[in-house]
Amino acid sequence: MSNLKGYVSDTYVRLLDEFLAARGLDAGAILGQDAPAPGAGGGRFPIGQWKALLEKADAALKIPALGLQIGATVRPAHLGVLGYVTTHCANLGEALARLDRYQRLVYEVNPPRMELRDDVVVLEWGAEQGRPGQLVDETAIAALVTFTRALAQGESRLSLVSFINPAPADATPYEAFFGCPVQFAQATTQVVLPVEYLALPLRAPDPALRELLDQQAETLLSRLPCEDEFERALRVAMSQAITDGHAQLETVAAHLHRAPRTLQRQLAELDLGFQELLDDTRRRMAENYLRDEGLTLADIAQLLGYGEQSAFQRAFKRWTGQTPRQFRKKASS
Repeated sequence: MSNLKGYVSDTYVRLLDEFLAARGLDAGAILGQDAPAPGAGGGRFPIGQWKALLEKADAALKIPALGLQIGATVRPAHLGVLGYVTTHCANLGEALARLDRYQRLVYEVNPPRMELRDDVVVLEWGAEQGRPGQLVDETAIAALVTFTRALAQGESRLSLVSFINPAPADATPYEAFFGCPVQFAQATTQVVLPVEYLALPLRAPDPALRELLDQQAETLLSRLPCEDEFERALRVAMSQAITDGHAQLETVAAHLHRAPRTLQRQLAELDLGFQELLDDTRRRMAENYLRDEGLTLADIAQLLGYGEQSAFQRAFKRWTGQTPRQFRKKASS
């Protein structure tokens, strides 16, 4: 838990409390605590504690794919101002743009990426800030899909859903829920939908109210703890380049839509070394992958762009002073 970085909103955490209460269960007894009141703790709840609550519910209920059922009960109130501003957008494209812009208000774990690729829209999350695990991820993706389905008036079938986590014993509930192929043990978590769905009209468009809520969302966003946007974007671009097998400065610059010389100048101004940051990003990715018992060392070497497992093992020993096997053993104990 201590290795996880990030937060979810207090309103989002209430999703689990209300899910249990709707089934006549004592949420406080199962979780060992009451759900936080909206605004408690500055509205931010550590992701490690959220993961622990989901695991307690999972142990008590023993329901396959529990996160899907929890996420399916999401309402705008669970997403706070983000839920309401998206509700009043004109179409699904506008709503997704705001989910991308304001996600930190509800779910600040791994930063989202939204891209148009040929005839599809890809919503993607990596593992730069850690891997919370299948329960956390499936709850979040199920909530996202449920919410966007409720927003749009038209049909909104997905093309693909993929998870970074290992495959469960039975993938049938996932395919039934999402209504599309579902992949596991992928390099990133993705939700893919046809590009034409961006034009789907929403149920309650209200430009004036949406503008007012946009202003409120921007104010709340400005109050969150500052983050180094450039370095965070740089690490995301590096992780993409590493995953693609082309971790050179030119490739990373292209991901950032910058000229290589511009990126070099920005790095120099901030006294950042490209190779040092690249190695540190690889190390973070390696540590996250090693916590996944479903991945072999050969798998991890390939995901990190190494041609041979031995090269990865030498690099990891240089970074951490221990072998990948030693790290994995300590992480699982």
